[in-house]
Amino acid sequence: MNKIFRLFFLLALGLTGGTAASAQTLAQAKEWYGAGDYEKAKPVFARFVKSYPNNGNYNLWYGVCCLKTGDAVGAVSPLEKAVKRRTPSGQLYLGQAYNQLYRYEEAVKTFEAYIADLAKRKRSTAEADSLLAISRLGLRLLRGVEQVQVIDSFVVDKQKLLEAYRLSPESGKLARYSDYSGQDDGGGTAYENELGNRLYYSAPAADSTLQIFASSKLLDKWSQGRTLPANINEAGANANYPYMLSDGMTLYYASDGKESLGGYDIFVTRYNTNSDTYLTPENVGMPFNSPYNDYLYAIDEYNNLGWFASDRYQPEGKACIYVFIPNASKQVYNYEGMAQDSLIALARLDSIAATWGMDTQNVAAAKARLQAALQYTPKDTGQHYAFTFVIDDGHTYHALDDFHSEEAKESYRQYAQAEDNLKQQQSKLDSLRRQYREADQAGKDNLAPAILDLEQLTRRLDAELHQAAKKIRRLEKQRL
Repeated sequence: MNKIFRLFFLLALGLTGGTAASAQTLAQAKEWYGAGDYEKAKPVFARFVKSYPNNGNYNLWYGVCCLKTGDAVGAVSPLEKAVKRRTPSGQLYLGQAYNQLYRYEEAVKTFEAYIADLAKRKRSTAEADSLLAISRLGLRLLRGVEQVQVIDSFVVDKQKLLEAYRLSPESGKLARYSDYSGQDDGGGTAYENELGNRLYYSAPAADSTLQIFASSKLLDKWSQGRTLPANINEAGANANYPYMLSDGMTLYYASDGKESLGGYDIFVTRYNTNSDTYLTPENVGMPFNSPYNDYLYAIDEYNNLGWFASDRYQPEGKACIYVFIPNASKQVYNYEGMAQDSLIALARLDSIAATWGMDTQNVAAAKARLQAALQYTPKDTGQHYAFTFVIDDGHTYHALDDFHSEEAKESYRQYAQAEDNLKQQQSKLDSLRRQYREADQAGKDNLAPAILDLEQLTRRLDAELHQAAKKIRRLEKQRL
């Protein structure tokens, strides 16, 4: 009898001890969860979900751990169960999981229901409103995924990102702003146009955010940077990675402002010559942008290749560079006419081969151009001049110190500024002429007056420049 009693006592003690151990493990997991150490807490909550599959809190905690550790797919089922059990905050995290998976229609419905519930309880809806805006933006962009052929992708260290872009010399050059400022002041990247007379760069503003500036070259020095308008440099947001097309008007850049899906998104804006302003920037959409950081969009018009970088699916410190064939005009997939899973896969660039379609010949030609660009090594003549100005058959100047006449030197300073202005106006004229060729009759009628005005202006500037050069030569020859 005593043996039976002792056996019963030991079994009871063991059961009690096991329950206590489980309780301690759950308490530790909740502590990790509260501290944001989701990786540690995740396997503990997984065991409790398996043992108690209908417990709303366990499903919520496990789902959040999945979401915070990059497993949005694994987060959906437990978070859906948490929502069904009406567990507080379940909708908040479920909507975020849907966003990560491009399931934007479901995300919109989830956040709308969550906001309605918060309003009934007179709770703040600010966070949910912000997430709902992202979901609606994502749904709009998903309905307009561009049909673009991505020909290659490769992963690089972020520190070597700029070196991995192999643009033709005709497309200008990318650099770090510190290469121009001479100091590591937390600035971003810079783009210098192919003429070497215009610079767009990102640098810290007074509020410590990054903003984009523009500068012009005056002889061998860059002018004081001018901040681009507020519709580009959004208050409280970072703007970085500028790139200007050769037309001198189409600017690409990245921003983490309110119109971003998450982190940096790529935007495009155009300079309006009539009003001296930039048009309202537009999100370039998918597949270029994602819930991750997407940036440094550049079009090499000479090689007909586009480049952009993304953090999507990459470990810390790495970036994936995608190379694509730029479209002359945007064509989008049929949102209503194709399976959602297929469209989402294209939007996320799950497979670059899936973007090729039937036109493999076009892809092969682009791959050949890319290979040539990767193998190209610029030739160095060993001569690096600030400028070249011919005085006569026996005298060609390359620096201001070459001038003997102070009056000629000052006249050349004015001449160089006028020459830069002429080049900019000629670039704008070339762009308008290209737009004219591609426009319909109404568009041509609208562009014609501006083209005629610019043609008259460039002729006048060219004539003035010719006279200025003659004056400089005459002044200098008097001192030779």
